[in-house]
Amino acid sequence: MAKIHNLGFPRIGKHRELKRALEAYWNTDIEQQEFTKQITQVREQHYSAFDLLDYAQVGDFSLYDHVLDASFLFGNVPDRAKVDNTVENDVDAYFRIARGRAKQNDCCATHAGEMTKWFDTNYHYIVPEFSSSTTFMLNCESLISEIRTVRSRGFEVKPVVIGPLTYLYLGKAIDNSNKLELLEPLLKEYKLLLQTLAKQGVEWVQIDEPALVTELSDEWQFAYKYAFEYLNDSGVKLLLTTYFGDLAKNLKLACALPVAGVHIDAIRAPHEVEILAAKLNANQVLSVGIVDGRNIWRTDLNRALALLKPIAEIKGNNLWLAPACSLLHCPVDVTIEQNILAEIRPWLAFAEQKLEELEILKKALTNTPSNSVFEALQNNQNIIAARKASTLATNFSVQQALSQIQQSWLTRSDPYKVRINAQQALLNLPRFPTTTIGSFPQTAEIRKTRREFINGDITDVTYENALKAQIANCIQQQESLGLDVLVHGESERNDMVEYFAAFLNGALTTQFGWVQSYGSRCVKPPVIYGDISRASSMTIQWTQYAQSLTQKPVKGMLTGPVTILNWSFVRDDQARSLTTKQIALAVRDEVIELESIGTKIIQIDEAALREGLPLKKSEWQTYLNWAVDSFKLCSSSVASTTQIHTHMCYSQFNDILPDIQRMDADVITIETSRSNMKLLDAFTQFNYNNDIGPGVYDIHSQNIPTTEAIKALILTASEKVPAQQLWINPDCGLKTREWKEVIPALRNLVEAAKQLRVDHLSA
Repeated sequence: MAKIHNLGFPRIGKHRELKRALEAYWNTDIEQQEFTKQITQVREQHYSAFDLLDYAQVGDFSLYDHVLDASFLFGNVPDRAKVDNTVENDVDAYFRIARGRAKQNDCCATHAGEMTKWFDTNYHYIVPEFSSSTTFMLNCESLISEIRTVRSRGFEVKPVVIGPLTYLYLGKAIDNSNKLELLEPLLKEYKLLLQTLAKQGVEWVQIDEPALVTELSDEWQFAYKYAFEYLNDSGVKLLLTTYFGDLAKNLKLACALPVAGVHIDAIRAPHEVEILAAKLNANQVLSVGIVDGRNIWRTDLNRALALLKPIAEIKGNNLWLAPACSLLHCPVDVTIEQNILAEIRPWLAFAEQKLEELEILKKALTNTPSNSVFEALQNNQNIIAARKASTLATNFSVQQALSQIQQSWLTRSDPYKVRINAQQALLNLPRFPTTTIGSFPQTAEIRKTRREFINGDITDVTYENALKAQIANCIQQQESLGLDVLVHGESERNDMVEYFAAFLNGALTTQFGWVQSYGSRCVKPPVIYGDISRASSMTIQWTQYAQSLTQKPVKGMLTGPVTILNWSFVRDDQARSLTTKQIALAVRDEVIELESIGTKIIQIDEAALREGLPLKKSEWQTYLNWAVDSFKLCSSSVASTTQIHTHMCYSQFNDILPDIQRMDADVITIETSRSNMKLLDAFTQFNYNNDIGPGVYDIHSQNIPTTEAIKALILTASEKVPAQQLWINPDCGLKTREWKEVIPALRNLVEAAKQLRVDHLSA
């Protein structure tokens, strides 16, 4: 009989209990004893999903990030997290690296670890730091404690650990040393961990190596062989776990490694399942990731069985079933949703429902499935058929609009050099112009007002007046600070993607479909179920009102089509490129209307452009072609005097700069404060032509940067980018910060720019 297991489960809780516990601790509303109690309760929710599984995974729950967990597990803790050269409190040291400080008023506030995207997802991880002097030391007490806890509930455990090569692959060498030179000392601690787990009676360990779906050099391929030979006699069975893509040229390598089993993502690589089944020996387990861990559509169980039945004949009891990847990327439970359209709701499966699907598949593969299994399969078939037959997905006017797109719509009427001069003549901005990325603090008052409006407790007029008051305050604060280009603050927006989905035909939003983005930050990705079009104006009212309050330019703030795509649960019945083009036309309509009301600067954020890259570099250009074209489709319709900005979050740009240049945004803003402007090196080497706003204020930390620190970052940036092309701004939006942090930070930012203008004039 096949066995079912899970690679990982959402940590946040059905109602974001983890978020509330974390933020209460960080704000010193609760002490560590109460924090531990609340986290234990969140873990209990986590464990409740084990009942259907043959193996209960442990080690996938995290207080902030599982990659940071691995750094602490193996003793790779930066010295700046320590007090008197010791980790006096693991939790506090952990949070200092995660976010710059453990708690409010932390005397040991420090520089947070660099954050970037986990492969091609919207999940952010804390980048491990390496140098030639890095040492490792195993610290696995908490993992052993969790194993004992879960076992006490009667479950067979399967610890989950990031593999040694993927851990090194994800990290950065801060001294430009070769990361692979650290492999041997790291492997010693991995082996010690596995031996320790064996002494605890652990049979299987899930060792995650998603780096195997990337294109590896000969050096890294050899390192894989060496590493797994080294770990081969550790006393436990290793399940080599790959996901997010096909193994391709690494398939032969994976099959040759001395492991007891291999997991493959059968959603993205169904063509490799049969190959692996044939190549693995009779005693090796093949784990098939048969339900989608990254999207919310119900699995076509009969189609899945068509793939699995021949494999079951080959592998017998050594066939395991699982989600394709960790369910971290899905919401918890669709049954608590109340407002999803009745026709669409049966089409959806969140994390708990995906485990139920695995149980049905397992029972269906037995020699004598029960009547209840046949009923479940028939019900599933009816749901799949109903979705295919539904007319909700089709909008003929959208399809007609697509057919009318002209190539000229993808190009600005004048080149950047002509445009920037025309824009400067109109805007008359100083050297080192200052601005923010868009959002300002979403206070408790704003959230309360929005909740009252959604619940029908206040009228439309009351809600509108409340938002106008927030916008007026935001404009007044920016005027007082002396910022050069203002924003309206986005107080009407719950999220930069979810907000826009409410104005799009073919998309829906959920009540409780939360997914972790990083730490306590959760988002509710919209569900794109059909052809997309703009139902009505999305931002005009608020932008127009904000501009009426000031003589300074107020940016129109939009989310770009690629980011809306990548941060949504997207329909799986047509090409993603086609869906993106539909979204681009909807955004284009908004851009045209913003310009028509006199908006001089329009920012179209493409925070997720980089994360959508395929994991294999050979496949990048196809994606970049349609992604950049979609951005240009919505941004190129404006006059040369209208300035187009874009923003990109936490990304490595080195290899895609030709395509970023092809986007032809007048100004691009990026995150650079945590990397000390290192990301600008790529722009310098490429000789990027357009204006750049490298972030000088880390908005994911409570720490308030000083004028001197900001000035130093700008000076570093000016060594890489001509001063006349530089804008001064935070790393990202200020939504998650508090006014008491934002005001002094922005005051210092403006003051740094003023001092540099004086220095520049006197130079």
